[in-house]
Amino acid sequence: MGFLFFLLFFLSLALLSALGLTADSRDSADWKPSDGGRRRQPYPH
Repeated sequence: MGFLFFLLFFLSLALLSALGLTADSRDSADWKPSDGGRRRQPYPH
């Protein structure tokens, strides 16, 4: 039963993605360099 739930879940995600109804919530901030958890300045003065 659990396998069927996951299968239906991923199939519905694939269908919604194919219809263009999903969005990527990442904003590139995930990959910006940080220093001790704080965002590093691009050009330190």
